[in-house]
Amino acid sequence: MASHIVGYPRMGPKRELKFALESFWDGKSSAEDLQKVAAELRTSIWKQMADAGIKHIPSNTFSYYDQVLDTTAMLGAVPERYGWNGGEIGFDTYFSMARGNSSVPAMEMTKWFDTNYHFIVPELGPNVNFSYASHKAVNEFKEAKALGIETVPVIVGPVSYLLLSKPAKGVEKSFSLLSLIDKILPIYKEVVTELKEAGATWIQFDEPTLVLDLDSHHLQAFTHAYSELESTVSGLKVLIQTYFSDVPAEAYKTLTSLKGVAGFGFDLVRGTKTLDLVNAGFPSGKYLFAGVVDGRNIWANDLVVSLNTLKSLEDKVGKGNIVVSTSCSLLHTAVDLANETKLDKEIKSWLAFAAQKVKEVNALAKALSGERDEAFFFSNAAAHSSRKFSPRVTNENVQKAAASLKGSDHRRATNVSARLAAQQKKLGLPVLPTTTIGSFPQTMELRRVRREFKAKKISEDDYVKSIKEEINKVVKLQEELDIDVLVHGEPERNDMVEYFGEQLSGFAFTVNGWVQSYGSRCVKPPIIYGDVSRPKAMTVFWSSMAQSMTKRPMKGMLTGPVTILNWSFVRNDQPRSETCYQIALAIKDEVEDLEKAGITVIQIDEAALREGLPLRKSEQASYLEWAVHSFRITNCSVEDTTQIHTHMCYSNFNDIIHSIINMDADVITIENSRSDEKLLSVFREGVKYGAGIGPGVYDIHSPRIPSTEEIADRINKMLAVLETGILWVNPDCGLKTRKYTEVNPALSNMVAAAKLLRTQLASAK
Repeated sequence: MASHIVGYPRMGPKRELKFALESFWDGKSSAEDLQKVAAELRTSIWKQMADAGIKHIPSNTFSYYDQVLDTTAMLGAVPERYGWNGGEIGFDTYFSMARGNSSVPAMEMTKWFDTNYHFIVPELGPNVNFSYASHKAVNEFKEAKALGIETVPVIVGPVSYLLLSKPAKGVEKSFSLLSLIDKILPIYKEVVTELKEAGATWIQFDEPTLVLDLDSHHLQAFTHAYSELESTVSGLKVLIQTYFSDVPAEAYKTLTSLKGVAGFGFDLVRGTKTLDLVNAGFPSGKYLFAGVVDGRNIWANDLVVSLNTLKSLEDKVGKGNIVVSTSCSLLHTAVDLANETKLDKEIKSWLAFAAQKVKEVNALAKALSGERDEAFFFSNAAAHSSRKFSPRVTNENVQKAAASLKGSDHRRATNVSARLAAQQKKLGLPVLPTTTIGSFPQTMELRRVRREFKAKKISEDDYVKSIKEEINKVVKLQEELDIDVLVHGEPERNDMVEYFGEQLSGFAFTVNGWVQSYGSRCVKPPIIYGDVSRPKAMTVFWSSMAQSMTKRPMKGMLTGPVTILNWSFVRNDQPRSETCYQIALAIKDEVEDLEKAGITVIQIDEAALREGLPLRKSEQASYLEWAVHSFRITNCSVEDTTQIHTHMCYSNFNDIIHSIINMDADVITIENSRSDEKLLSVFREGVKYGAGIGPGVYDIHSPRIPSTEEIADRINKMLAVLETGILWVNPDCGLKTRKYTEVNPALSNMVAAAKLLRTQLASAK
């Protein structure tokens, strides 16, 4: 009976790591305090898997920030600006790379494939002196061994590490990152040698880039790397783990021919075509780690269907060569359903979080070896039947409304340049108008008020009074800073998706269903279990109140349908596009009500549009078509004078810029500063953009406060490729995670920079 877990959530069932990290960063606790919490979490996770009967338990999947950053630390690939002088990398250097510090910015952060997790992008070049600078993988293996638990150390594979990196500043963009393979392999060999000496029998190299569209040059790098490692890994069993999609035929051929490799891990939930490749041929005597339990969603596994898949694979691969596994790391799902005491019982019976998925893997492994737990299988079948026939899942009116959308592209009747002229006439904004993205700092006091209102400890009147005071404070602050288009600061909102989901039908919510997004930042995705509709207005009350406090334009703030979809746990019983169209119709109702209430600028955030893009080019056009169409549905009926904004963050947009233009928004604000202004290169290459655009002028995910001169320099770089009349000045993202002591000076410098440039532009005329 063989079972395996690719990886496990790090934050803890009640976000213990988050609070320990933030306490350490704030100087309220010591490094030893943080390490103690981390060690307790690791011990708890390993013991839980061992008690559940898992044979191949992962180690080194814990991280204080990010597993790719851990690999950068292991390789000693610290950018020069952090002043690291060699030796074992400590918290100071590690967290400076992740978050920046008072003198230098953080490394770039971007989406991990098509998930909502973010990784820290390595910055590499020909002059990087790699050295073995973090013994974390070996230390954690020994730590588990001391507890009597045999683990499989997990390391980001050498080829994927390089393919996920970028050329450092000052290095030619055309620099071949794969040319560094022979410089990093000696360190991988050192790590492997130490793990062997410590008693490891298996080692897992995560090579998720094998699911991408790779050319022969890339594939050759895998062949070369693992040939080079072959003699070092001798005596160890090596697992190459892939996830998130099918492995293409050529990559499959390369992968299954690698030297010194004992097992291959495949995502058989999102990569069902890989099954055909396995059935057409699998290397004799090798292990197949079959990822049949979904690591990215929260629905209970259909055990009977999975068991049938496993049995058919066993016929092909051979008895004893199948290892039952998760489709990917459970990092991307919530931790433990046992902590959900308030969730509706029927809906709860349909779900499985990470802890439950571990049990599903074990139950399937036992069943495959002839020890089927009939009670467990019966309970699972009953839950699936309940979900399939539950009347709460289907709303006929919603289905009809969504079906009627076909046949129209839902574009606004007037083109964007005419609309912008009409809007400018009404709004009268200056050149380089300033705005923020939406949220303002969420203070402890604000969170207390929301928490007490939810727990019915304060009255609705007291709650409204408190929120109104906060909105008034935020409006006054923006007026004092002389920002042109204001926001109300979103003090009433817990999360940009959960807030809307709580007011839409077809959604369920957890208390502790947290998932790591980056660092200590966690999100609590809603669960879309049924057809979606909007029973009543969601934001009009607060937006109208905020607009009544100022003569300046006040943005109505909404989350777009694609982002709500991509940042939720989505029902898996109908196409995602159908669910997205249903959400789009609900948001359309809200847009129309905001316009009727006199809100003339409405922002519909699509922060997650890019991350839903399928990993393979052949599948991208279809996704972009329905995703962009969903956005247009939300605002197709507004007047020309109503300005529609959207916002996107932390992704590589250059490859979808034409789809972004096709969204037909009046203004787009977009992350730019942390990705080294990569976005601007698309405009340098000749893409014409006629709508308003605000590439972020400073990174809000770092506590660092940029100077007026630095921001002005950024704006000048934008003016070199964008027309003055369409450029907006704004931060990269919302400000909820920052403190007012950081926000006030940063925004003050931002406005000063915009005014400085306006003066210079006026005198140049």
